[in-house]
Amino acid sequence: MAVPFDQRSDLIWLDGKLIPTAECKISVLTHGLHYASCVFEGERAYGGEVFEGTAHSERLKRSAGLLDFEIPYSVAEIDAAKRLVLEKNSQKDAYVRPVAWRGSEALGVSAQNNKIHLAIATWEWPSYFDPAQRLKGIRLDLAEYRRPDPRTAPCLAKAAGLYMICTISKHRAEQRGYADAMMLDWQGRVAECTGANIFFVKDGKIHTPIADCFLAGITRATVIGLAQRNKIEVIERRIMPEELGDFSECFITGTAAEVTAVSEIANWTFTPARITAELMRDYTHTVQPKGKAAAA
Repeated sequence: MAVPFDQRSDLIWLDGKLIPTAECKISVLTHGLHYASCVFEGERAYGGEVFEGTAHSERLKRSAGLLDFEIPYSVAEIDAAKRLVLEKNSQKDAYVRPVAWRGSEALGVSAQNNKIHLAIATWEWPSYFDPAQRLKGIRLDLAEYRRPDPRTAPCLAKAAGLYMICTISKHRAEQRGYADAMMLDWQGRVAECTGANIFFVKDGKIHTPIADCFLAGITRATVIGLAQRNKIEVIERRIMPEELGDFSECFITGTAAEVTAVSEIANWTFTPARITAELMRDYTHTVQPKGKAAAA
């Protein structure tokens, strides 16, 4: 049986101090719990180095700003804290989770003077999906909930509250035998999965939704760059669900998912092939330490 996250024997960096995970506590009356004033990042370390760590720290700061609070640490200080936690936990290949939230000084919708906290946890975490399925292709359900209109929520923040519908959608998909779910946007266009961006292939070109009501992921940007380096055209555009039958390949990208092939979305099927395999390989070589990547 897996050890519960709050009982792990490692350390968490909290407000500038390293604290044993089992002793790292916050109040049940914290504002971030009641009113979702909380932002976070999901990052991976390969060989002890956080991939695109500074870009993640910068996005964490931007997300906080969109929720109207400022994290009291610089990007450089956040980067240094992540390296420290990895070192003290003796972890080389790990998931890295910075999270910032409003504290418990006041509990109501307005909490402008509440203290802003920052914590950084790390843990060993293998592939988000079964490695044997990553090239064979995972199956996606079609989510009932949609990504919200950007006029109704701070959609470009990696904010905890925006993931409520993702958890519901992923649970429902898993209960139906799928690995995840694809979400549409508020206008019924293809958006993303519950925690990953999505790409399609047609006639040797890659198509992906415009990221204006969901996060344009850091892994997404990396993969677009790899495709362009390989002279594969990437088209960012509006994609309607009825177009899915026209695509030959499909894959998703994210810090947790890395690059994972998709074989099915509801009633549409895809055959993972050259472009998906090429980008999976190139992404692995990009993020892994040189020696390890060469052996992969």
